[in-house]
Amino acid sequence: MGIEAVDIAPRIGSELKITKDALLSGEHAQDIRALLVERGVLVARGIHFTDDEQRAFARSLGDLRLGTVKQEGEEGLMRVTFDKKVNPEYAQFFFGSQLWHMDGTYEEVPPFATILTPRKLSETGGQTHFANNYAAYEDLPASEQAELDRLQVVHTMQAALFPAKRDCTVEEFALWSSYPNRVHPLVWHHKSGRKSLVLSTSASHVVGMHPADSVYLLQRLMVHATQDKYVYRHDWQMGDLLIWDNTGTMHRVLPFPEDSGRQLHRFTLNGEEPVQGVG
Repeated sequence: MGIEAVDIAPRIGSELKITKDALLSGEHAQDIRALLVERGVLVARGIHFTDDEQRAFARSLGDLRLGTVKQEGEEGLMRVTFDKKVNPEYAQFFFGSQLWHMDGTYEEVPPFATILTPRKLSETGGQTHFANNYAAYEDLPASEQAELDRLQVVHTMQAALFPAKRDCTVEEFALWSSYPNRVHPLVWHHKSGRKSLVLSTSASHVVGMHPADSVYLLQRLMVHATQDKYVYRHDWQMGDLLIWDNTGTMHRVLPFPEDSGRQLHRFTLNGEEPVQGVG
């Protein structure tokens, strides 16, 4: 490995000991990608990327998701905030990010990774947690792994958002219900040969399973996968750079005051393989 890194939690997360110039050189991109897949989350302190620098770094790691570009120089940038004036499309769904989830569970090929930096932080709350879905699967008994390998799960927007907003309006629930559902294997058989749980609050139910058994199974697996031993808790500092492997982790943000102005800048890398199950 050509870069220096220190593990920051037993089963997930490493801190890169690296300068901004070294990150932007692209010389360490393959090593960073390999470590990202191995550890799930990478952190570098004191980087202070501009948007252009963050975008360039993201492109060194993979294929940048461009999204809907509204202004020149905004390619791929998402402003993560509750402020509807800053991001009117995303802010109305942002409350759902306070529950454990994977991004892109409604897509055949979920995003590979996300690169995140803070622009303004809340004085209270707002920490981001990550859970290792590889390790959570690997620690299950072999007999249970074999059972889970055969299961398919339906992911829906209403399943993802209703638990975070039980007092939603009829119109809001109808909007969530208008989004397409997606069926994924419960266990992702990655091209690398590794396997991970495809867990997320968006997981509505297991195909062909009695609803009561489905609820119990998904809740039990969520509790299992978010045990302390699988979780890294990130306390944000200005200047941070954080990267996570969306294909093998879940994440959530802890509640914070909506009027705090908290804003993070995010660039996402397109997925590189569909969610494949056994066979």
